This record gives sequence, C-alpha cells and structure tokens, in this order.
Amino acid sequence: QVQLVESGGGLVQPGGSLRLSCAASGSIFSIYGMGWYRRAPGKQRALVASITTSGSTFVADSVKGRFTISRDNAKNTVDLQMNTLKPEDTAVYYCNMYPPLANYWGQGTQVTVSS
Repeated sequence: QVQLVESGGGLVQPGGSLRLSCAASGSIFSIYGMGWYRRAPGKQRALVASITTSGSTFVADSVKGRFTISRDNAKNTVDLQMNTLKPEDTAVYYCNMYPPLANYWGQGTQVTVSS
C-alpha cells in the first residue's frame, strides 16, 4: 500500500513561487501515474497536473506555462513547481495517483496567494 504526504504550501504574494512535494511510502510508487489536484474555496477538487510513469506530463490550461510537475522514482516523490502565482491559485493542494484512488487522499497542503 502507498501512503502520500504533501508538503511545501504556505502564504505567498502574487507573482511568487512555491514548490510542493509529495512523498510516497511503499515500494510500488513507480508503477503509478501521479497527479496534483486542488480544491479552491467553494469549488470541486480538480486536476492541476499529472505525470505518467515514463514522465509524460499534462498541465491544466489554467496553470499552463506557470506550473511544472516532476517525479523522482528513486526517491518516491512527485513535485509541483508553481511560478507566477495568482490569487486564484489559492487552494488546498493534494497529490494522488492519476487517475486518483479514493483511499489515497491525504490532508493536502494549503496554498494561499495574497498580498
């Protein structure tokens, strides 16, 4: 079984950057596609970016050109580099497999973009 723990969130000013990291325990991390998702206030949780086992990526239109997803199968981590952050990026960010598995949602990490 894989457990996922997100970290790296915080308060940042518009235009700033944050790097989120998801650490996965378990020896089978490398066989899963992984994704970063977010739930903004009053909205449904939505996919932000995903990465396949071979490293192919998808990024949602709303963050394209600003966010980059990466993974390190040797370290069992998947990261989300977020640049040029906007107030509308404020949300709780979660990692999970892609497609997501219901039992693997963690606590998430809060990202707040505000001046």
